[in-house]
Amino acid sequence: MTKDTALAGAWILALTSSLAVLYIGEVLGQTPCNLCWFQRAFMFPLAVILGLGIWWQDDRVGRYGVALALGGAAIALWHMGLYTGVLPEPIKPCTATGPSCTGDNQRFLGVPIPLFALIAFTLIAFLSFHSLKEPRS
Repeated sequence: MTKDTALAGAWILALTSSLAVLYIGEVLGQTPCNLCWFQRAFMFPLAVILGLGIWWQDDRVGRYGVALALGGAAIALWHMGLYTGVLPEPIKPCTATGPSCTGDNQRFLGVPIPLFALIAFTLIAFLSFHSLKEPRS
């Protein structure tokens, strides 16, 4: 896999993920929980920054992809811990107002949304990191 292919793959994943959460929220009418908003705060800039990096042929834009994707993955991992019950009840950030972080509204196509996010952020981080590797001579 070339550096350009890796970066393009990371951008396509970020763009697809951003459009998917917009579809879930705006078309299906599913209000995001607090942790979903934080994950969006990492995913939306990824689509823009990686896209601009490709447009401007910036070979080092992957470092921003890695940083943002790891931040988003950390929140998605926390969200998955809450969703699966691994993390205890008192630290749930979604109990005061708004939709639940662990309810049935956190599923799309039968799969937990936090799992989709964790997979997407992990793949984006991997591909962004791969785009930074220097070719071997």
